[in-house]
Amino acid sequence: MDYRKEPHGVYFLIDNKSFYASVEATLRGLNPLKELLVVMSEADNAGSGLILATSPMAKKVFHLKANVSRQRDLPQDPRLIVVPPRMNLYIKRNLQINNIFREFAAEKDVWPYSIDESIIDMTHSWKLFGDSPKQVARLIQIKVRKELGLYTTVGIGDNPLQAKIALDIYAKHNPELIAEIHYQTVPEKIWTINELTDVWSIAKRTKKRLNRLGIHNMYELAHVNPFYLKQELGLIGEQLFAISWGIDRTNLSDELKPKNHSIGNSQVLPRDYFNQAEIETVIKEMGQQVASRLRHHHKQAGCISLTVTYSYSGDDSERGGFSVARNIDVTDKDWEINQTLIYMFENYWQGQPVRNLAVYSSKLVTKVAQQLDFFTPIKTQCDNEDKLAVIDQIRARYGFKSIVYANSLLKGGTAINRSSLVGGHNGGNAYE
Repeated sequence: MDYRKEPHGVYFLIDNKSFYASVEATLRGLNPLKELLVVMSEADNAGSGLILATSPMAKKVFHLKANVSRQRDLPQDPRLIVVPPRMNLYIKRNLQINNIFREFAAEKDVWPYSIDESIIDMTHSWKLFGDSPKQVARLIQIKVRKELGLYTTVGIGDNPLQAKIALDIYAKHNPELIAEIHYQTVPEKIWTINELTDVWSIAKRTKKRLNRLGIHNMYELAHVNPFYLKQELGLIGEQLFAISWGIDRTNLSDELKPKNHSIGNSQVLPRDYFNQAEIETVIKEMGQQVASRLRHHHKQAGCISLTVTYSYSGDDSERGGFSVARNIDVTDKDWEINQTLIYMFENYWQGQPVRNLAVYSSKLVTKVAQQLDFFTPIKTQCDNEDKLAVIDQIRARYGFKSIVYANSLLKGGTAINRSSLVGGHNGGNAYE
């Protein structure tokens, strides 16, 4: 492979090690790497309590896994500290950490990738702070540790992909918590990866598709005919081949504009829902929330989609559900959107236990006037429009819970509880 024409830069991908658990440990004056601590969501939010984060030591000693282990998996050990999440605090810490990164790179070169990871383009600034990128990475680690008490892990690469693989595969297991991958080290750093799912963007289903093609590791992926991959997998085949060679032509500064805008939300239900009335209660709540957001953005939707995912049944691949969309006359009204959602649900649902729901609106148009119809008195239509406006104003000023529809008080309703959550979990506060 001739890498001379490929983009060459210096990229850091920095992860805050066991972020939620580490933040909680530092606030208690504890060492994040040595303490036995887990952050667990409330039982009424995740159904028996979901472990959101574990300290490295808790993971090692008790074999607990974030977003997999639940309350029932907790050992009865007095040394283990179990705390609820405080999402507002974690967001505050994330902002503080990225402000530190901006001391080493320009504002435009720092991209928060998630609440605990960031990408930094150090191409134009690393020489201001050290003799090598690794030395600069170490300076950043020390500064974050000194100011916030947190440990950071750094992957370094000639492009963001290499930095990500260096972070995930090598840095987290390196005593220095730093690792590098460059074009010249691809054979020893990427081709030696035997587990495909260890690599960013390769999930279980993609692995199975590759296995059916006789590809079981990164070396085999890198040495298969790329035209064969494209023939069998389409565009994703080309992308996977590029990954196996450490190639990433992404320009992070390019502004991405979605082809189709949409407004919606999704949620994991607190338990398996079997009762049709309870499921429809939640669907209606979500329809009301989507309609409210449409009005906030002065938009109307010409298409409504509903995704229903059933409860787990054995292996992930056996998890079923359905996703359906329906074109409608453009609207931003709760009852019109909900009428469509309930119609779709009742036509496709066959009694399976439901665990995930998603409602989205698309084919959006800007609302410039109220569309009247011939079948409803004009005064009634205007009054209904005014009522919605008043509801939106009250919620904007006093919060969602200040005025709710009666269906949110029915058994199974989740809107009132979710209104106080941040990222689906307890927000807590941002004070130390």
